[in-house]
Amino acid sequence: MRKAQIFIKNFLILTTTSLLLNIVGLLFNTYITNLVGTECLGIFQLIMSVYTFAITLASSGIGLAATRIVSEELALNNITNAKKAAKKCVALSFIAGILSCVIIIFLSKTIATVWLHGKISYIAVCFLGASLPFVALSSSIIGYFNAIRKVSKNAISQIIEQLAKIVISTFLISRFMKKGIYYACICLVIGVCASEVFSFTYSFISYLKEMKKLKNTQDEDTNITKRILNIAVPIALTSYIRSGLSTLKQILIPLRLEKSGVSCDIAVSEYGMINGVALPLIFFPSVFINSFSSLLIPEFSRYYATKDMEKIKIIISKIFKTTAIFSICITFIFFMFSNDICILMYKNVKIANYVKMLSPLLYIMYLDTIVDSILKGLNEQLSVMKCNILDLFVSITFIYFLLPIFGSYGYIIVIYISEILNGVISVRKLLKLTYVKFNFKLWILFPVFSALLTFQTINLLNIFLINELFTIIFNIIIFILVYLFYLYLMSCISKKDIKI
Repeated sequence: MRKAQIFIKNFLILTTTSLLLNIVGLLFNTYITNLVGTECLGIFQLIMSVYTFAITLASSGIGLAATRIVSEELALNNITNAKKAAKKCVALSFIAGILSCVIIIFLSKTIATVWLHGKISYIAVCFLGASLPFVALSSSIIGYFNAIRKVSKNAISQIIEQLAKIVISTFLISRFMKKGIYYACICLVIGVCASEVFSFTYSFISYLKEMKKLKNTQDEDTNITKRILNIAVPIALTSYIRSGLSTLKQILIPLRLEKSGVSCDIAVSEYGMINGVALPLIFFPSVFINSFSSLLIPEFSRYYATKDMEKIKIIISKIFKTTAIFSICITFIFFMFSNDICILMYKNVKIANYVKMLSPLLYIMYLDTIVDSILKGLNEQLSVMKCNILDLFVSITFIYFLLPIFGSYGYIIVIYISEILNGVISVRKLLKLTYVKFNFKLWILFPVFSALLTFQTINLLNIFLINELFTIIFNIIIFILVYLFYLYLMSCISKKDIKI
């Protein structure tokens, strides 16, 4: 099978899986929000910010090292080295997972009382710590599957994880919800931790089977461990800083919102509304971007290993145009239909206002996701981390000063500053590295103009069907079709664009 066909096949597998899982996840998030409220969701988001930091400690950049080194060795047909790299990455992940587990459990009481505002017991933090060895091992195995282009394994693992989380969380909440928000949060935490164990079990069994299929070659690199550490250690150190700052940022938000004159409960609720509802909603369409970007790291690693710069430039140009067309379409859809969507799903117009305010950022958000993956594939992972760390320092500074003055709208301003800063630096770095010229006409002007024309066209049509749900879905489909039609008229897209 041609490489391009394999890439498309893997993209379709990941996209289909992620789309279904995100739909299920969004419905589950809606159900939880309506059941336990935005305050509980805010507390859970705080817990997850700590968990994200713990996951960073556990994974330590080894998953990326697995993808990079295995991809490079397979490109050079060194099967023995690829297998050796995979085994060492898994072993190092296990060690990192155990160490991070011990650290989190040891600090659990401090984390619960200081970082989580005493809103939840340290036992929940211990549950999170216990799942870290499984998370760490899974990260290396996922990296390995990405490298060998067996993303279907990762897709099934994601399905198992999501379904386990939903089933376990829903079952526990139905039994303990009456006892209050505290128990509801514990139930959600247990659901997350248990789902990681189920997901790892499947991934590890699949990993053992796949390793048996690779036949050894004679070449063997004795410096595999050094190569892993050369990638993983700098990534780990910068990841610790980045994730630590990110956690500090999330913990600081409710504290500074309180300084604007609202109570702690309202501050946590506002935080939950933005971080737990509005942002996940606008990130829902990024399932296509995330699936695509996860496949770019091994692909660009191969091009980087073979020094094929012309191929890199051609692909980057196509990616920029496709991302622009997609993200600008989604931006206008959210801006146009956010009221209907949020009233239908959450019975809350305030969430729709946040969605409208955040939707213009989608272009830079989605593009930054893609660019970061390309840079990692081109051995520029440290540049990505440095950019993220700078972004976090700036964000924390503005959170500290703006939130007491502007409240939740100050947080929206901070998100704008953060995303624009991060995106501009990353895009500039990639264009400079690859000598690709930014095509303003094809990558911004034509898609925006087409979207504006479509916006006016849909407003004139004003179609209403038998109920609100069908009306929203039908109008969004019409919006996409009309948008693509205008792009075609402007020669922004053509038959050549879909040829691989």
